[in-house]
Amino acid sequence: MVDQQIAEPSDDRRIITNARVLDAMRTVPRHQFVPEEMRPHAYRDRPLPIGHRQTISQPYIVALMSELLAVEPGHRVLEIGTGSGYQAAVLAELTDEVYSIELLAPLAEQARRSLRAEGYDSIQLRTGDGFRGWPEAAPFDSIILTCAIDEIPPPLWTQLKIGGRLVMPLGPQEGMQRLIVATKKDNGSRETETIIGVRFVPLVSDAAAPQ
Repeated sequence: MVDQQIAEPSDDRRIITNARVLDAMRTVPRHQFVPEEMRPHAYRDRPLPIGHRQTISQPYIVALMSELLAVEPGHRVLEIGTGSGYQAAVLAELTDEVYSIELLAPLAEQARRSLRAEGYDSIQLRTGDGFRGWPEAAPFDSIILTCAIDEIPPPLWTQLKIGGRLVMPLGPQEGMQRLIVATKKDNGSRETETIIGVRFVPLVSDAAAPQ
């Protein structure tokens, strides 16, 4: 999977070069984070359904977002949208301070079981609304959203360190979005770079609803 889809793909535009990310992708057993009936397809370059109208991202996208976060040992990382727990496990191979929030209780519980079975006991998991973030654990060196929304949630931007990176799909709930990297500048403003077009499930949040 890593050699053919991530490290040396036929399309040079898709090469991931961060050695620590490649090692993490080689270490985490993706098949343990998908439903049993999906395991024959676990290492294909495609997203897979994990129930409750949610998906696990294709391996290349997981690697790309992990590389864009620029995680170093000792960094504190917040993930919004635990899903199956696979992305959290990859992040846990890069740093020992990973916090992850999942709104859907059945998915959160399954992720807990999968992560515990694979020995990722250091990951802090919470069932709740990711739009609000995890203020008592802030500030974070990096934040990743694995679900789409049409603006950066203000609470998450507040919880990001100066110099920190936020990686997320930005755009409408239906159709294509833009995978962006937003870097927090010294004055709290943002510098945003668009990486590629993507398609993610939407962020579900009561806090994001119009008042």
